[in-house]
Amino acid sequence: MSRDLKIPEQRHPEKARRPDNAQPKKPKWIRVKAPGGKGYADTHKIMREHGLVTVCEEAGCPNVGECWSQGHATMMIMGDVCTRACTFCNIATGKPPEDLDAFEPGRVADAVAKLGLKHVVITSVDRDDIADGGAAHFAQTIRAIRHRSPETTIEILTPDFIKCAPEVLEQIVEARPDVFNHNLETVPGLYPQVRPGARYFHSLRLLQRVKELDPSMFTKSGIMVGLGEDETAVRQVMDDMRAADIDFLTIGQYLQPTPKHQRLDRFVTPDEFKSYENAAYAKGFSMVSATPLTRSSYHAGDDFARLRDARAAKLAQG
Repeated sequence: MSRDLKIPEQRHPEKARRPDNAQPKKPKWIRVKAPGGKGYADTHKIMREHGLVTVCEEAGCPNVGECWSQGHATMMIMGDVCTRACTFCNIATGKPPEDLDAFEPGRVADAVAKLGLKHVVITSVDRDDIADGGAAHFAQTIRAIRHRSPETTIEILTPDFIKCAPEVLEQIVEARPDVFNHNLETVPGLYPQVRPGARYFHSLRLLQRVKELDPSMFTKSGIMVGLGEDETAVRQVMDDMRAADIDFLTIGQYLQPTPKHQRLDRFVTPDEFKSYENAAYAKGFSMVSATPLTRSSYHAGDDFARLRDARAAKLAQG
């Protein structure tokens, strides 16, 4: 990036009012229904029949019941063991037990076709044990879906490829996903605690490079709130994202998976989320999703349609 970022000191206003091991009481706006129903069962069956992993299950997403009941699932490729140890994430970490499965892209494409998806989200664990970080595997999966379901739009949520040669990104962009998503996850001042294996400016540069390689490709990124960040830091992240020409911003509430994970600082109110949404649109994002239950792939298909319409409207205005 061409400019320096002033990282504000992070404040933790609630720490003085409650013990470190105490969880804030879950408010009514964060509660969801337990998963169930025929649609949920059918989606679960298709995932198991094709031997696929979903981030919906692995990360304990609160929206899994709603999404699966509608036949939507975010598929996670390259296994279910991550080589990173981000403190917010509930996915297993360690040394992956096996190499990449060469038949996985085909199984993903078959599941997409069987579910009849109009829009699919493909994500992965971090695979720092592989020379290209799994970039070629992403590209193969995109091409397999295109071949099997040419009308399906494809959104990818990738690792940062921080240990790879810069050129690995090009093969993913050449495969032409419709949306390239990589989450910044949190404000830069919290990276040492929350995302210790990553670098804030590297992630920004990754998304900026996607736009340089293909200016027509939609880019997307998101952060969690409730980790101890303050409003100034969140708004600075918005500015940094816009400087990298990111189109779509998501902001959601952090939910602590277990007592061993990064401590939940507080529940951010719906009014605060609305304020973030208004600020983000004012800064020039084409699409913003900022609610307590927002996740990267929550309502991704509908949001992509609105994002595409927003770009078309801007082009029409000249």
